[in-house]
Amino acid sequence: MAIRGISRDLLAILFELGRQHHPNEFLAVLRERNGVISDLDLVPGTIVGGESASFFIDMLPLDTHQAGSAHSHPNGVLSPSSADLRFFPSVGRYHIIIGHPYTQADWRCYRADGSVADLEVVG
Repeated sequence: MAIRGISRDLLAILFELGRQHHPNEFLAVLRERNGVISDLDLVPGTIVGGESASFFIDMLPLDTHQAGSAHSHPNGVLSPSSADLRFFPSVGRYHIIIGHPYTQADWRCYRADGSVADLEVVG
């Protein structure tokens, strides 16, 4: 299904996850319903630190509505790292980076190839 946006409520949750995990990163898997990214899964066994977060791909829930991933950059840089670009294709099509200080302006969405994706905030 074509993704047309992200839920305002989910975006607020992502900002809060960034604040709660700071100065470490967080990592979550995004799910869509009816073309809107509106849910997330926190994967068991996720490893977090100040400069990275990771999980084992085989720990992902089986879900046909998996849309991509979200993670934080505590340093505030909203561009994907080289590690992000290697990770993105393994989890879906849309990848959100939330940056410090975790306000409405501190996020970007990227496609699996690292190009910027415009994602409308809905709801």
